[in-house]
Amino acid sequence: MPFRPTKKKEFMNLPSLFELESLARAAGKILHDGYEQDHDVQLKGVIDLVTEIDHKSEKFLLEAIGQRWPESHFVAEESGESGSGDLTWYIDPLDGTVNYAHGVPVFCVSIACAWDGQTRLGAVYDPMRDEMFSAERGRGAHLNARPLKVTRVAELAKSLLVTGFPYDMWTVVPNNLEYFGRFARMTQGVRRLGSAALDACYVAAGRFDGFWELSLKPWDVAAAGLIAEEAGALVTNLKGEPDYLSPPLSILAAGPLLHEKMLAVLNQA
Repeated sequence: MPFRPTKKKEFMNLPSLFELESLARAAGKILHDGYEQDHDVQLKGVIDLVTEIDHKSEKFLLEAIGQRWPESHFVAEESGESGSGDLTWYIDPLDGTVNYAHGVPVFCVSIACAWDGQTRLGAVYDPMRDEMFSAERGRGAHLNARPLKVTRVAELAKSLLVTGFPYDMWTVVPNNLEYFGRFARMTQGVRRLGSAALDACYVAAGRFDGFWELSLKPWDVAAAGLIAEEAGALVTNLKGEPDYLSPPLSILAAGPLLHEKMLAVLNQA
């Protein structure tokens, strides 16, 4: 996914982390207010859902950001790419739609902003728990203003991991089932929450020791990946390369002492 580097950053109207958090909270209220109501559920794929709340949250974010920062390039889940400008916004208006549609209270809003070729700001908001995970590059990660730090677990046998599965897992290879089986036999457990953004944020918060997933989209992990990095995690693709936002998109986020061991398992023949 190409960035649009800036030429005159000193003249840019740059967003602040506080502004990102405010946007995420406002979109989160839309999710919260619509929770456990009757929804218009549509299918984008066999098990890939979208609701009217996804569209309502995204419409709010695109309009609010477009008014405040008119020269913006958007990469959003429901509307795709639009606009142009020095700021690139990665927007997932409702990460965990399947959970949301079934009344499972595990979902969030994810917003990231990039300029000069790097993701600079990220906010992931869970409206059901009122948990705001956020980070600014070079300034650490926080949960509701509390600093975050990844665990120092160094052994797979002492780790608790989290993962997810692709929407086309019925037909695609690899579908992550083999990796899931490997780690399930080597760790204290592997969880599946249904929200990639929260998975990576939970690594940042020390709730999980590592997270991996395949076949994602940039809006799934742009914000959460930065948050995990700023909390001290190593965040790469499944080959160990630092670019986890380019296709074919995969991610591995873990504490420095565990990342190499997880990477070795993922790359076994």
